Amino acid sequence: MIIKVLGPGCTNCKNLERITREAVAELGLDATIEKVEDYAQIAGYGIMSTPGLVIDEKVVVSGRVPTVAQVRELLEASQA
Repeated sequence: MIIKVLGPGCTNCKNLERITREAVAELGLDATIEKVEDYAQIAGYGIMSTPGLVIDEKVVVSGRVPTVAQVRELLEASQA
């Protein structure tokens, strides 16, 4: 599983990365988490407001910071 956190490095982006790492650890997933800060790459996902969360090249969150429980649910759903 490849997870990407999209954002320029703002507080919300850092919070999303932290929350995502926490959710991955709780689930014991074998996942690679990448931080994407390049505006051109972020725009390539069609995200107009950051932060964004991409799981296996599918945008699942944009413009908000979900809770750890919400990220866990998204990760579990993407494994099904």
